[in-house]
Amino acid sequence: MTGTFINVAAILIGGTIGLLFGARIPDKFKNTVIAGMGLFTAALGLQMFFESKNSLIVLGALILGALLGEWIGIEDGLQTFGQMLEKRFSRETETGSNSKFVRGFMVASLLFCIGPIAILGSIQDGLTGDYKLLAVKSTLDGFASIAFASTLGVGVLFSSLIILIYQGGVSLLANQLNAIVTDPMMSEMTATGGVILMGVAFSNLLEIKKIRVGNFLPALIAAPLIVWGLSLFGL
Repeated sequence: MTGTFINVAAILIGGTIGLLFGARIPDKFKNTVIAGMGLFTAALGLQMFFESKNSLIVLGALILGALLGEWIGIEDGLQTFGQMLEKRFSRETETGSNSKFVRGFMVASLLFCIGPIAILGSIQDGLTGDYKLLAVKSTLDGFASIAFASTLGVGVLFSSLIILIYQGGVSLLANQLNAIVTDPMMSEMTATGGVILMGVAFSNLLEIKKIRVGNFLPALIAAPLIVWGLSLFGL
């Protein structure tokens, strides 16, 4: 759990810096930085996708994940949670799923949670107490939160709650995950996460097309399950 606490601290510190000094940064610079992070996120997602050994597994995981996510209502749940926090801690006049608070919360939560470092780092931290991978992730998230908070506001700081629950939960279940997840499973899960990351880039950062990205999160579980199912038939 040590690495998770470091990650949460990095986001809070970076987000606070962004809030305090963000007003001094011209909007055109903020927008350019966000666009640059969007391009980087899309490129990172594409790189992660190339980890796949069978792209059809990724496609199947995304379809199953989307169906499950829509049925559960993950995106709506995240938005509702963000709106609840907004009413409690924000004085913005704009409310609803399109408010800056909710957008900042959604973007940061999805971006900081998705990726191989979040999963692998949490497993390593939980099993051995080695939090080097999460320390690297914390550095990246800290700098990212400065840019996000300066543009998207205080909602970015509250994404640390999701990090605490998500990464902390993975660390606590590390022994079970390590015994179950094989290298082929991790490859397809990483590739699936890459596609979801591209969705975050296109929908929330570059604003090319609105995508209910949160509802694809179950695909991260579906991918290794598909690999496991195929292995039963020797495929």
